[in-house]
Amino acid sequence: MKTDEKSVSIPVKEFSLQGEHNYMNALGAGTACLLAGVNEVQLKAGLSSFKNASHRMELIRVIDGVSFINDSKGTNVEATAYALDAFKNPLIWIAGGVDKGNDYRTVQGMVKGKVKTLICLGKDNEKLKDAFQNSIEDIRETQSMKEAVSWGKMLAKAGDVVLLSPACASFDLFKNYEDRGEQFRTAVNELKPETIA
Repeated sequence: MKTDEKSVSIPVKEFSLQGEHNYMNALGAGTACLLAGVNEVQLKAGLSSFKNASHRMELIRVIDGVSFINDSKGTNVEATAYALDAFKNPLIWIAGGVDKGNDYRTVQGMVKGKVKTLICLGKDNEKLKDAFQNSIEDIRETQSMKEAVSWGKMLAKAGDVVLLSPACASFDLFKNYEDRGEQFRTAVNELKPETIA
């Protein structure tokens, strides 16, 4: 981040949020903070502790080295593309719901070799399954958030991410995206770790 008078360099690993889109947002916000007189120590503290709004790339919990991320607000393919791109780790991806004319080709390259399992959470999963049948080896279906989260824990290894980023509207199984995200949070918080930290 740089202004005419100040320059601050902060490694992205110190940011609380992941993903190129969040780094760009942090760059803009950080530059504005510098212009407003915030010092480097304050800026680093803010960027490392910032909490995103609920249901937007929200870390719910880390269990046995597996991160559970709530991106229920990802109700279209473009939003989900940012979420998928944010992680280098292997993913268990929970997606599905009411398809809004989605074109999944935009994320084909992001899932191949990165998404270990796609858990389709919806009443009609055919389009989602068809779109990824050649790029994701393990595709499962459920209409239960609890089952989807349980499968995520069972299939993930330490270092993996279980990502709820549906790319679809929520109205087939949930009241809205907040309800879907809250049910994800509840199911994750009910999980028991295998190892005691």
